[in-house]
Amino acid sequence: MPKTVKDVTPREPESLADLRRDCARMAPHWTGTTVAAPAPAAHTPLSLIHGVRVPARSARLLDGMSEYGD
Repeated sequence: MPKTVKDVTPREPESLADLRRDCARMAPHWTGTTVAAPAPAAHTPLSLIHGVRVPARSARLLDGMSEYGD
């Protein structure tokens, strides 16, 4: 009989309980692998930001997006 390959395709959790169970199962793999978040960058004054070029295609894409909260 030929060996079968185990399906390792991730599946979407069906409930919050599934998600919590999956996280609890993976938690031992994460122990000791956490990295401290980098400190936030200092604010850059707008007067120092100049000469930024945005491709027209990107500008049109952003222009066509709705504002946050619309």
